[in-house]
Amino acid sequence: EYMGPPQQSPSPSRAGPAWLAMVGKIVRRRRLHQPAPKPSQPLQSGGEEVLSAAALTFGANTGKGKGVLTSEIFSGVNIDPKILVKKLDTDSKNPVSVTKDEHEKVMSKKEKMKMRKERWLQKIESIKLAKLQQKAEAKRKATPVVGDMNQLLDA
Repeated sequence: EYMGPPQQSPSPSRAGPAWLAMVGKIVRRRRLHQPAPKPSQPLQSGGEEVLSAAALTFGANTGKGKGVLTSEIFSGVNIDPKILVKKLDTDSKNPVSVTKDEHEKVMSKKEKMKMRKERWLQKIESIKLAKLQQKAEAKRKATPVVGDMNQLLDA
């Protein structure tokens, strides 16, 4: 038995393409964009809120053990400038920054590629060296009775 073409649902809200479902967008927009809350305190002539001294400080002598919150945030902080100064040895500097100082002029693409390859090879070499040192240290630690003697030699 052939029943004919499939029947569409009678709901009018789903009829038509998806872009027609935007019918109530004005109502949704009103809900999304609500007005900003108005200040409860009166405004000064300059448009700024009036802040009392009680709003700037709190809990100073309430016995709760909390500090004073003032408008001067860093008033009680004493930082010695000598602590902030830090100098690095030339050995500990990054080789990239050292090479940038030497070659301040504009380099060609070929030179840049050479520098990049040199840095890459240097990185690989340092990784290999670290692995070799780690392997040698493990071998020295594995020696019976004596252990690693290089620590004594370095001291």
